[in-house]
Amino acid sequence: LHMGKTMKEDLTVVAKYINKLYPPEFNVFSIYAELYHNYFASQAKKNAESHLEDKDIYLLLSWVHNFYPKDMRKDHALAMELDKVKLGSLLPSSLSKELENKYLDSEEVTVKNSLSRCLDKEIQRWKEDKEPEMLNGHFQSELLGIFVIQSIYSGQKRAEDISKAVGEELSRRLLKELPAFLRSYRDAFEDFKEKSKKHTYYKPILIANINNCWNFR
Repeated sequence: LHMGKTMKEDLTVVAKYINKLYPPEFNVFSIYAELYHNYFASQAKKNAESHLEDKDIYLLLSWVHNFYPKDMRKDHALAMELDKVKLGSLLPSSLSKELENKYLDSEEVTVKNSLSRCLDKEIQRWKEDKEPEMLNGHFQSELLGIFVIQSIYSGQKRAEDISKAVGEELSRRLLKELPAFLRSYRDAFEDFKEKSKKHTYYKPILIANINNCWNFR
């Protein structure tokens, strides 16, 4: 953040005031921009090659795909001058791709584990002597129907915020996880139907799960 702010503010001063003090052939703005970019890129590369936590990988990818090319380089005071310089990306494409794969692997596991925990909690609730929740006058499971959908949607949204390509790849992966989750859900529900017919709230639980199907569709 400090480097980005410094680069943006300094280059704005160069573009507005310093550039016009030199003959055009000196390419003063280009020299400043290239030096700042090269330093920024070297620091980004150094960070990318170190051990990063998942949240750091996400932040670094956000800089590579969004903050740096869009927020900084498309700034109204700098865009025209920077378009002439052609600075390139903060990271080499191979290193950026490696980070993207790490992020996608981590996010896929996070969502998968979240769905698994959600189902475990739901199965536990079926075993309790409690009536299911009512939503809009109907038996329904807020935990299962809503939480699962939100987990998948928020995962997709985070990935799309990095780049469209990353978002599409995570969506493709999660579209494999959802059917796997639904099969586990179906198997657990079938087991409950067979073994829990004497449950006090057997019928309301059946209705709640049938109503969940609309959300999943």
